[in-house]
Amino acid sequence: MITQTIFRKIALSLPEAKEQDFRGRPSFRVGGKMFATLHADEGRAVVKLPLADQRALVKSDPQKYSLMPFSYMGFTNVHLRHVNAGEVRELVDHAWRGVALKRTVARYDKASK
Repeated sequence: MITQTIFRKIALSLPEAKEQDFRGRPSFRVGGKMFATLHADEGRAVVKLPLADQRALVKSDPQKYSLMPFSYMGFTNVHLRHVNAGEVRELVDHAWRGVALKRTVARYDKASK
């Protein structure tokens, strides 16, 4: 199970990631673009993924991943009690990469080598 604190730490560990309120909930953005939100009271987070990845995840494990009203834009529920930190780290990184500027991602990749 992932806590709100762990999710927040993972999301904010990425370059230029910022936390901002979105309708009373924490959202995580890079360059002003949202890549994740946290719905701790509901035991879930939402990450923005490419639609093909979203479909594959939901199909592979509907207990961990599900659709929501904005799923047509790639937003995907992640049910926190069913995922571990490694899975969340991978999903949040993927979501961040999808909205961050290419030069920001390139700098991060270069620094990580």
